[in-house]
Amino acid sequence: MESREALRDRSQTQTSQTQINSSRAAGTGVSEPAGPPAQVESPGPSVNPFAPDDGRCVSKEEYWARWYENPYPDIDVSYEWNNGRLEAKPLPNEPQLDLYNWFLDLLRRYLSTYPIAKLINLETGFVLKMEDSAEPSGQREAVRKPDIGVILNSNPVPWGGVDRRHFDGVCDMVVEAVSDSTPAEVRRDTEEKRRDYALAGVKEYYILDPGGEHMRFYRLAAGGQYEEIQPDAGGVIASEVLPGLRFRLEELKRQREMETLALDDLYSGYVIPALKISVTQAEEEAAARQAEAAARQEAEQRADAAEQRAEAEAAARQAEAQRADAAEQRAQEEAAARQAEAAARREAEKRLREMKAELARQRRQSS
Repeated sequence: MESREALRDRSQTQTSQTQINSSRAAGTGVSEPAGPPAQVESPGPSVNPFAPDDGRCVSKEEYWARWYENPYPDIDVSYEWNNGRLEAKPLPNEPQLDLYNWFLDLLRRYLSTYPIAKLINLETGFVLKMEDSAEPSGQREAVRKPDIGVILNSNPVPWGGVDRRHFDGVCDMVVEAVSDSTPAEVRRDTEEKRRDYALAGVKEYYILDPGGEHMRFYRLAAGGQYEEIQPDAGGVIASEVLPGLRFRLEELKRQREMETLALDDLYSGYVIPALKISVTQAEEEAAARQAEAAARQEAEQRADAAEQRAEAEAAARQAEAQRADAAEQRAQEEAAARQAEAAARREAEKRLREMKAELARQRRQSS
């Protein structure tokens, strides 16, 4: 999908080159759509050069045959059909395109994990049949090409097959990236399509807006009217059409990579769940290795501490033995000293007795 500016430059160049060789649409200055001429009402005087037949009155049969896909060889434009008139689908700007692609990727991730529906987008239309008392038939019809359409496998009308150019049933969910180049475009997405999708029975209608002003999420209520889906306390929108599809409003602004969302508990159940599992396993294995290393280190520390205690106890025993040896030696020395002292005392007492005896003898001799 091209940006509005790129399409404008390319379309202007192609238009100028084909003006000489191509037949001109009445009052538009661009080539007629492919196919034989048709008896249709000409568009008004105010013509969009990038959608020159916007507002043209055509029957539904002619729309399917001539206008539903690739109506021009030189202009990339897509028309919807609204009860007899062509309505051009505006081109998105870059922020709108980025948000659209991000949300489409989110839905694809969900359906890859839970294949309960199929997607149509951009160029595939489906028919809306709506009661309208203002119409003579009491019914109004439109062919819309939603930016994203979700068709549940349980939808009463199956979708599929290479020959299917449009969906014959009603989408269960529709997502539109708001077009806001003009007030009329905003009104079409936020009011007219909201009314028509509800009347046709589309169960959920999401309006994406990168600016946030027109961002809305609707769910079909029992009375056939849309009620706005309110985010929970965490700012999370939850779908009922796609159970388990939950997203934060802030993500529509941040638009984080899917690999990052896969690690967020809110998204891990459907955005690359295998990545969360593998990362969790890797984290668990790393934690186990870390715990094992810690246990091994603790065991080594305990062994070192036990060895140190054993060495300390051996040193204490050795010191005690040395103290015992020293005490024994002191005891022996003290015993030897006591023995020597006793011997010296006995010797002194002996000499004293001898001296006393000698003195007594000398006294006897002198007398």
